[in-house]
Amino acid sequence: MDSGQPVVRRLTRLISERGPISVADFMEIALGDPEGGYYATRDPFGVDGDFTTAPEISQMFGELIGLWCADSWQRIGAPEEFALIELGPGRGSLMADALRAISGLPACRAAARIHLVENSATLRDAQQNALRGHDVSWHERVPSLDGLPAIFIANEFLDALPVRQFVKTGKAWRERLVDYDPADDIFTFTPAGAAMPDGPQAGRLLADAAEGDILEESPAVISVVGEIAAHVAAHGGAALFIDYGHRRTAVGETLQAVRQHRPISPLEAPGTCDVTAHVDFQRVVEAAVIAGVRPLGPLDQGVFLQRLGIRERADSLRGKADDRQTRDLNAALTRLIGPTEMGTLFKVMALSEQRIELLAGFDSLS
Repeated sequence: MDSGQPVVRRLTRLISERGPISVADFMEIALGDPEGGYYATRDPFGVDGDFTTAPEISQMFGELIGLWCADSWQRIGAPEEFALIELGPGRGSLMADALRAISGLPACRAAARIHLVENSATLRDAQQNALRGHDVSWHERVPSLDGLPAIFIANEFLDALPVRQFVKTGKAWRERLVDYDPADDIFTFTPAGAAMPDGPQAGRLLADAAEGDILEESPAVISVVGEIAAHVAAHGGAALFIDYGHRRTAVGETLQAVRQHRPISPLEAPGTCDVTAHVDFQRVVEAAVIAGVRPLGPLDQGVFLQRLGIRERADSLRGKADDRQTRDLNAALTRLIGPTEMGTLFKVMALSEQRIELLAGFDSLS
């Protein structure tokens, strides 16, 4: 392990002073440490990075999200001014493509006030380049909007928020912690004392779980979703979450890490790899209901994008494409909606004001 890496130094020092730390604390430092955290120090996207997200695969993705936002703006009453907020905007590709599509409805584009929630200075630079010519405000957390209605977009954002892990041990859940072994110079997992997860399903799942089963929960996801939902409930608007995850709370470890497009151990190289966990969409639904908004979905990404017209958009682009561009377009379409690609792994969920029964893509609840 690279003991000179700032994140490694911080983690080993913290563990030596306080003892083993939670998986959530490990993730928060590994990803967000301002001196050496993964997202704070690099552009992780694309072939030369560690992973590729849907907006980087094809312009169609961002364009359809933009049309979804414009349609949602109309459904909430076409306010003269609204906040369009993206959380975790990557290189700015999604927002750039979305704004191009939204511009087809000039009144919507004129009403939109663009806000990006981004902590990485490196990625902010990329976003400024992608969104040159647009008036954009940047924030480190969900901004206060002075009562403006808002439409929120979060693509592959929730999965990077810290999770806690609990291990079935005997007749109790015990929180899984991260320790440091100086002899072998490695981080290791270790269980702590009995601790009951906060989720309402924890007791039922404990009774049915096998010895050693793992339950994950993310207070950070619940907090962010709750904050967004509370704004929508109070001031109007909608939200769209797109991420890999599962529909129902269940036992099973999903914590994972990737570097240079290859999976590695989540504890192997903190600060130099992406560490994420699948989103529990049942908990997202519960947080939305508590806040007083209407949850819609989740749907498979493939179903959602086809309902928005991705096949028709692909047909339109093919009409202007050469042979190579057509091959690339077909490959991108398969990757975005194919059942063995992102089409079923990724889920899409929306939140709306209670008075708005349905939103685009969710017009059928099946």
